[in-house]
Amino acid sequence: MTKPTNLRLQIGDLLKRFGAQREVELAFNLDELSAGTASVAPDAVIQLTAQLERISEGVVVRGSVTSAWMAPCARCLCDAGGDIAVLISELYEADPVVGETYALEGEFLDLEPMIRDALVLELPTRPICRPECAGLCAQCGIDRNTETCSCETESNDPRWAALQSFNVQ
Repeated sequence: MTKPTNLRLQIGDLLKRFGAQREVELAFNLDELSAGTASVAPDAVIQLTAQLERISEGVVVRGSVTSAWMAPCARCLCDAGGDIAVLISELYEADPVVGETYALEGEFLDLEPMIRDALVLELPTRPICRPECAGLCAQCGIDRNTETCSCETESNDPRWAALQSFNVQ
């Protein structure tokens, strides 16, 4: 997939006057957007709704980014997924501070790095297919959502033996 060209905005009109504003609504796809096992679905449409405002330091982008995500469930390895909605409020300036602000490139503003950062930070680190997912049996590997096993569920880890005397009923 090629980089969407509509994420690089010409903002010369905004730079001429402090307080100038512009509304932006975009729908596009981005490839290779993942963190750990979770990723933005490859065919998912990413929606951006934002307001650009010229301030003394540069241009502020405020709004929201939404998309769908997918990943294998951390408990049972079945497909998991959902929607991400991220509120954004970021500053673009001519001399950006690394990790804090984004680069204003002359009369252009590239939204892609900001959108990638916002979505990747919001992806689940331990995705699950549903809250009540029972996961896989640690001993035999059966999916406990669909089958039951006769494996012993109590742990006999010797590192916890000293705490058994504190068994509170």
